[in-house]
Amino acid sequence: MNISTYTVKPKLPAPLKPLEEIARNLWLSWNYDAIQLFIRLDYDVWLQSQQSPVRTLGMVSQERLAQTAKDDSYLAALKEVYDRFQRYKKGETWYRGGHKDVVAYFSMEYGMDTSLPIYSGGLGILSGDHIKTSSDMGLPLVGIGFLYRQGYFKQMLNADGYQQESYPENDWYNMPVERKTGKDGQFLKISVDLAGRQAIAQIWEVKVGCASLYLLDTNIEENAPDIRNITATLYGGDKEIRMQQEILLGIGGVRALRALGINPAATHMNEGHAAFLGLERIREIMADKNFTFEEAKEAVWPTNIFTTHTPVPAGNERFDIALMEKYFRNWPQVLGISWKDFIGLGRIYPNDEHETFCMTVLALKLAAYANGVAKLHGVVSREMWKGLWPGVPLDEVPIAHVTNGVHPRTWVSSGMIELLDRYFGPHFENKPTDLAIWERMERISDEELWRTHERRRERLVAFVRDRIREQYKRIGAVEHRIHQVEDALSPYALTLCFARRFATYKRGNLLLRDPERLLRLVKDNDRPVQLIFAGKAHPHDMPGKELIREIIHFAEKYDVTSRIVFVENYDMTVAKYLTSGGDVWLNTPRRPMEASGTSGMKAAMNGVLNCSIMDGWWDEAYQPEIGWAIGNGEQYEDEKLQDDVESKALYDLLERDIVPMFYQRSRDGLPREWIKRMKDCMRIIGQSMSCHRMLMDYSNMFYFPALKNYRRLVKDDYAEAKSLAAYFVKLQQSWDSLKIVKLESNARPVMQRGDMLTVTAYLDMGHMLPNELQVELYHGTVSNQNDEITGARRTEMRWIKTGNNLNLYQVRIECADTGKQGHTVRILPKHDALIHPYRSGFIKWA
Repeated sequence: MNISTYTVKPKLPAPLKPLEEIARNLWLSWNYDAIQLFIRLDYDVWLQSQQSPVRTLGMVSQERLAQTAKDDSYLAALKEVYDRFQRYKKGETWYRGGHKDVVAYFSMEYGMDTSLPIYSGGLGILSGDHIKTSSDMGLPLVGIGFLYRQGYFKQMLNADGYQQESYPENDWYNMPVERKTGKDGQFLKISVDLAGRQAIAQIWEVKVGCASLYLLDTNIEENAPDIRNITATLYGGDKEIRMQQEILLGIGGVRALRALGINPAATHMNEGHAAFLGLERIREIMADKNFTFEEAKEAVWPTNIFTTHTPVPAGNERFDIALMEKYFRNWPQVLGISWKDFIGLGRIYPNDEHETFCMTVLALKLAAYANGVAKLHGVVSREMWKGLWPGVPLDEVPIAHVTNGVHPRTWVSSGMIELLDRYFGPHFENKPTDLAIWERMERISDEELWRTHERRRERLVAFVRDRIREQYKRIGAVEHRIHQVEDALSPYALTLCFARRFATYKRGNLLLRDPERLLRLVKDNDRPVQLIFAGKAHPHDMPGKELIREIIHFAEKYDVTSRIVFVENYDMTVAKYLTSGGDVWLNTPRRPMEASGTSGMKAAMNGVLNCSIMDGWWDEAYQPEIGWAIGNGEQYEDEKLQDDVESKALYDLLERDIVPMFYQRSRDGLPREWIKRMKDCMRIIGQSMSCHRMLMDYSNMFYFPALKNYRRLVKDDYAEAKSLAAYFVKLQQSWDSLKIVKLESNARPVMQRGDMLTVTAYLDMGHMLPNELQVELYHGTVSNQNDEITGARRTEMRWIKTGNNLNLYQVRIECADTGKQGHTVRILPKHDALIHPYRSGFIKWA
């Protein structure tokens, strides 16, 4: 059947025209008064549309639109919102540079809003907040991702509490996305080679305030059915589909930006999925400048940024060499390198024929800047990937950290934002990078803060009851069971929330280990405790699904279904209710398996206190006055012992500290000590875990230096990159003959503090010149445990002279520390174009 297709848009009366623009910009996702405009149009339609502003406009009747166009109260609200939207787009921002050269941010998923379901969990929510915050700050940043036809699955629990999945199709024509067209009016498309077949993708744009997110979509008639399915689901399919997705994201993403006329001067790989972009950028420069692979690599390396989110080796994407050969067999020829060297780009040990191709390794090798997503995760990442820099001390492995953050106006509830705006003043909205504004928490009265929080808890309880009622109706529960939902939860009880991906290491069942102690807490009528759980297990994660079932069966077995509930289909809507309406946010991962986590930050900014294992972000943020730590950051070999110890610690905290403090009321009925903690928590976490702090860190540490590197490289037509490539060829040829022949010093067995130590090194430098090597004295306290230098200092040695074919280097340092001290000498590369001297294999110790 031959069907002609076209798009029909709603016909809005002239006074309501601004609604179209507002609906198609995700600025509204963090401006509740903008969302209110669509709720006011028709509340029932708003619910039917699944809270989609674009779909709401299409579903509201013309009669209702005509009626609203004459409502002066509505039009005044619309004018106020639209004026504020225009002011936001034209306002002064933190970044005041140009937008000619951009940072392109690549991520597999983006959690922007409920109305755009192209995310699964933490990584996507972080990416969404990253784009929103870059808009607030005026950064020259664009996002690249996928327009998934089905996105992530919708979770449904059957009568036995077992997770089932459905994959509803997304209707893009009623969502805040728009297909991009070229100057000829035709839809923009790019193509990538997939093992000899062309995959064609069209490009969609999502407007996010002043920023843009571009999404690739292969579901078009030019493609064969299997290629159309590449952008069908997020994290679905087998390894081959993942390979195809990652080729499309990395290589296709760069081509999409070119097609849009955008120059990705610097690229940020959010996780290893996009690492193939490094190869495409190298290929482009080779073709454009007639460079060798090494020259092009040195041109790209200073402008690549890579963020790793995975603290366990198994979580990093690896491909079998046979699959790499299928999809990349012609790439070595294109790049002018051998197959062995090409595959070596994705191996820690390039000569190990049994090692698979790792996307994280590729990203680390092609990026000058790399980071973990919390302080502890930086430590874990350096330990995990130290094999890439043999001989480099662990604390010098070039992986930094930028702790994640959250976008406050997206995640702080509308009622709380209203309160904060009133006390913080207009600066809070207009200057979001002025984080000191959170110090004004002390201005808010205890009564107002507590009343605002209690309203959120009431709304959370009402929301959860509605969700459970719908769930029971769907599974065909008896009428009596459905009526029981009215008694589920209490709007006045201490509410503990546990909501996250149901992976086994997150231990969603830790609180169930001692049923007797837990039941004592939840059945206490004087000081009741209630628990709300939510989260999805990966479709193939059977143990994760079993955890969910265990929680539901526990509540039924002990007849506490009114006090322990599980809310199905955890998404951004559920998350917003839980992070703003709970009293305590529970987090129980096995340390150090949580890279960062951000749900606890969202809760904290709403005044919800965290009770968590010392892992991820909480490991650096925890202070006794803002929440509770389960344990002291211990790590265990015996997992059963760990579960026993940490579950007991959690019960102890609840029984002795959390429950008594919550129910300890002053004469006016307020829990004053609890409220004090809420204020401290909001003040401290609002400043330290804001996404604006995170983006300032990324900008100052990585984005601005990378853009500066790009401009410098381009200015001299990449002469610096060519020079650096030639330098490394020379260094490689001379490396084996480089030797630290002799060390001399005036050290005596016992030195006095303040004495001057002179160290002299004699080097055989082969063909290298003194200005081409960095010779350092590496010195510090020597550990009695393993005779290694700890907390080392590095002092560059001066070249003195050449004699007898040896180069003499010398340095004088003061003996500042007492105890057992030691020193040695090392050689590192030295070149003006090096971002850091730690290049794989180039470090030589005395």
